[in-house]
Amino acid sequence: MTSRATSVRPHPRRAVRHLIVGLTVALVAALTPTGPTAPAQAAPTLLSQGRPATASSTENAGTPAAAAVDGNTGTRWASAFSDPQWLQVDLGTRATISQVNLLWEGAYGRAFQLQTSDDGATWTTIYSTTTGTGGTQNLTVTGTGRYVRMYGTARGTGYGYSLWEFQVYGETGGSTPTCGSTNVAQGSPATASSTQDAGLAAAAAVDGNPGTRWASAASDPQWLRVDLGSTRTICRVVLTWEAAYARAFQLQTSTDGATWTTIHSTTTATGGTQSLTVSGTGRYLRMYGTVRGTAYGYSLWELAVNTIGGTSEPPVGTTDPYNPNLGPNTFVFDPSTPTSTIQSRLNTLFTQQETNQFGPQRYAVLFKPGTYTADVNLGFFTQVAGLGMSPDDVNLNGHVRTEAFWMGGNATQNFWRAAENLSVTLPAGQTVERWAVSQAAPYRRMHLRGGQNQIQLWNGGDGWSSGGLLADTRIDGLVVSGSQQQWYSRNSEFGNGWTGSVWNMVFQGVVGAPAPSFPNPSHTVIAQTPQVREKPFLYVDGTGEYRVFVPALRANSTGTSWYNKTPAGSSISLSQFFVVQPGTSAATINAALAQGRHLLFTPGVHHVTEPIQVNRADTIVLGLGLATIQADNGAVGMRVADVDGVKVAGLMFEAGTTNSPVLMEVGPSGSSASHATNPTSLHDVFFRIGGPHVGKATNTLTVNSDNVIGDHMWLWRADHAASGVPTGWTLNTADTGLTVNGDNVTMYGLFVEHYQKYQTIWNGNGGRTYFYQNELPYDVPNQAAWMNGSTRGYAAYKVADSVTSHQAWGLGSYSYFNVNPAVVEERSFEVPTNPNVRFTNMVTVSLGGVGTINRVINNAGGTANAANQTVYLTTYP
Repeated sequence: MTSRATSVRPHPRRAVRHLIVGLTVALVAALTPTGPTAPAQAAPTLLSQGRPATASSTENAGTPAAAAVDGNTGTRWASAFSDPQWLQVDLGTRATISQVNLLWEGAYGRAFQLQTSDDGATWTTIYSTTTGTGGTQNLTVTGTGRYVRMYGTARGTGYGYSLWEFQVYGETGGSTPTCGSTNVAQGSPATASSTQDAGLAAAAAVDGNPGTRWASAASDPQWLRVDLGSTRTICRVVLTWEAAYARAFQLQTSTDGATWTTIHSTTTATGGTQSLTVSGTGRYLRMYGTVRGTAYGYSLWELAVNTIGGTSEPPVGTTDPYNPNLGPNTFVFDPSTPTSTIQSRLNTLFTQQETNQFGPQRYAVLFKPGTYTADVNLGFFTQVAGLGMSPDDVNLNGHVRTEAFWMGGNATQNFWRAAENLSVTLPAGQTVERWAVSQAAPYRRMHLRGGQNQIQLWNGGDGWSSGGLLADTRIDGLVVSGSQQQWYSRNSEFGNGWTGSVWNMVFQGVVGAPAPSFPNPSHTVIAQTPQVREKPFLYVDGTGEYRVFVPALRANSTGTSWYNKTPAGSSISLSQFFVVQPGTSAATINAALAQGRHLLFTPGVHHVTEPIQVNRADTIVLGLGLATIQADNGAVGMRVADVDGVKVAGLMFEAGTTNSPVLMEVGPSGSSASHATNPTSLHDVFFRIGGPHVGKATNTLTVNSDNVIGDHMWLWRADHAASGVPTGWTLNTADTGLTVNGDNVTMYGLFVEHYQKYQTIWNGNGGRTYFYQNELPYDVPNQAAWMNGSTRGYAAYKVADSVTSHQAWGLGSYSYFNVNPAVVEERSFEVPTNPNVRFTNMVTVSLGGVGTINRVINNAGGTANAANQTVYLTTYP
């Protein structure tokens, strides 16, 4: 970008400056209390001058935010040449605002708002215009807050926004009765009138784990009490009921645990999640139930308490890129760390996470550039990654592996883990690396050294594994798929090739891929990847600064983006990111986004009760340790505007117990802008409806924007799970996994499973899918419960009748109707008959012969059932 220093401005703009200076002198005189415009009462005070000021951006070092509040009409703040932009001043204390004066330089705001805030996170608009004309604007307003900002949404010129002075007038005073978002009940001592059994203790309702609960005896009355430690002003209580709920109950407070005051009462409660606004004080809070809603007792997954004072949301802070706070569940090692310390930490994490597929724990293990000796055995919700620019910058002598010992060698539930940006040298005398995984377990940007070595994609024995991803990866030796049922490999290099096949193996842009052959062996080979951007990643540069590298788009590519080449892309300092810790509200996250920050989510479960709103083009949202965003109270987890180049990577979205209309939406309904040269992309983004708790969402992911790229996604509804995990046709309810309304959307490595209607609906033109894996819902109770009008069941992949162009390669859909094996799906793929709608290499399977898929696509293809369990079809039409 070319600098716009004042010394090289065109002469007409200098004239504007002199005109404004003259106007400013007149304005200051006019605002003098004895002047003709002074109000009859005491004049408001100029509160902003000399106060701390910040901005979304600055044009250069000579135009800082502070220049707009320094009282000098010859200095100015100027922003970057883009929308939106803002300038904010901290008044130091809450004030009543009565007037704001904007002394614009030639670069002004045509559309902008004046906003106030008590915490710098949640904003109230006190003035708005879309017809600003620049010059000097003296605006009479009414508002209160500690912070005041000009939030510009449309510039009046081709330059940025520029203010000689930003003057805020008013009177200080007032309090800030903000209801905080911190759950002060979490981890506090809890007691109850009774417990159903020892595994359902009172403490389970305040442990922050939505998968554990308190349950009482099956009688009335019953109560649950939490000790907050000191007297608090309570403003909100959130009750997350299990199915056994209270129809009639009171919320009560007490200072001594003996005398109680009722602050909320109902006799018509319906269970679910109740967020109750209340007003009361006390050290103790209790839920006092008088009438049960079922024949069982009272049961709460969680009881949360929010208070006023001391728990309001913290302001958006800065990030030190040399010493960032990556959260307590991120472990960063460097070559000076003792090998025993590293191995002890790895062993502890694996022991905890080997079987912990539905717990809330999340972990990231990061290695700075160097050489290490370590055996990395990955359990659930654990990411291991190198912090080098190249995978070869970090070499582990040992293993990075996933085994299936916990399931007797069966790896079909080895989900939710990741290995990224590392090179691995196996121990002397060993030649096998095991990556026995199924869904949501990427092996990405890795290098397994040594042509004599092999990577096995199953347990190496008799157990199964069921789908995974190799991307941007170099395997010097051989890839052995064994009993792996389906697999997608993209833009990778196999030095000694690939061996093995079961149902559906897809290779795209892979050097060393086997010859195309389908169905025997079932190898679908696509020579190139038409357009893809690799996943952004965190790294440490030579100075010790943490940065995020954003790989560039590649067209018609083969092989990795890094091996024997310099990766193309851009690098961004972590100082430009807001590092999100669990417990941070969506309001604070959105405030950071509004300030132009990118987001880095630390490992954990991040609860939101309103959407995270990504509005700015080229925003990066990156998760560590499979960080999870849970949409509570029926909220949408994230909405992305219809803008260029947003990158969302390494995140999981999870439904709460109250139904959400959708968990993630890319582009609002009706989006139509072209993003062909800079598409939004989703990398290793996973979705879960149910599992640790009951989950509900009508739709999971809706893509309305054009040209979006999906790079490895698993959308999963829990219809079967481990013992003690709530599942069922009427519990975890979700109609559809993926809905695509945008045009020219491309999906690489798409996994969608167990939804109750269409698994995938594609309404946009020009769509492409490379590898599709699906299991139909296991838990259909009977055929009558699963009818699409007069059609038996719903297709796994539905292309709308209005679509005129669509292509898909390497698709598999499987049935296992174990609740009622008599259930039939009419067809797995349902598409318009059009020569420009082409499907290549499809397979349907009746797993174990349990249930029937009548046709593969439309009325073509054979029947998969107990007598003929696997059916292939190479082309349609």
